[in-house]
Amino acid sequence: AMVRMSQTWKLRHELIEMQGNNGSVDGDPAAAMRYTEARLSAVSELLLADIDKKTVDFIPNFDDATIEPTVLPARFPNLLVNGSTGISAGYATDIPPHNLAEVIEAVFMRMKNPNATVDELMTAIQGPDFPTGAIIQGKEGIKKAYETGKGRCVVRAQSTIEPLKAGKNQIVFTEIPYDVNKANVVKKMDELRIDRKLDGIADIRDESDRKGLRIVVELKKDIDPDAIRNFLFKNTDLQITYNFNMVAIFDRRPRLMSLPMLLDAYIGHQQ
Repeated sequence: AMVRMSQTWKLRHELIEMQGNNGSVDGDPAAAMRYTEARLSAVSELLLADIDKKTVDFIPNFDDATIEPTVLPARFPNLLVNGSTGISAGYATDIPPHNLAEVIEAVFMRMKNPNATVDELMTAIQGPDFPTGAIIQGKEGIKKAYETGKGRCVVRAQSTIEPLKAGKNQIVFTEIPYDVNKANVVKKMDELRIDRKLDGIADIRDESDRKGLRIVVELKKDIDPDAIRNFLFKNTDLQITYNFNMVAIFDRRPRLMSLPMLLDAYIGHQQ
């Protein structure tokens, strides 16, 4: 749990700063804890602000050795900003990460007008803001998710076509969808090429470095790059469907929540 909170490709704003190997977007595991050290990030200090001033309720922990907060004071709406995903006792949740500035703007909008509609709120929050970037398609699905708590949108890798010498082209992917394992995507593309399901590819290289992600698909001569790109979107995780399932614990019970309900719950908590 702590390692995940330090991973820039999982969280919009990391809650932990970790020194050492904390895994990678290729699915590599983090180093053992004896090789790393961690501290709270600046934004985590806001989640804990005024916790010592009896702002939230405390209960005994699992073995009654100490007490723990039932909920954090949370100076910003972390549930929407960093999202949440997981399965508990018979309930699953999938809340995507959002842009901090947009969520705060929506909170202000809801405070000024408690009856603000989803359409009005969507002038502030246009949709999820994934830490891995990529292109989100399907406004209707996002709107439905914000109205009901369930919906879907398509997330597609960001790509450009670069011309090479002798009439060749290469497709360069610089952002991939959220929660997609880069190594697996490259492997899948290579398998399609080796199995001859996809003719026209000369080479596939992962040129990612500390400057950022870069997957290069070099094409053979006189091959239509758009056709190859669309085939890759259809047959690999370079394009995925993200399903919203915004279940959160509200008033001590799990509930499927719309965007206005999530904002109201946060405003009520702050008050």
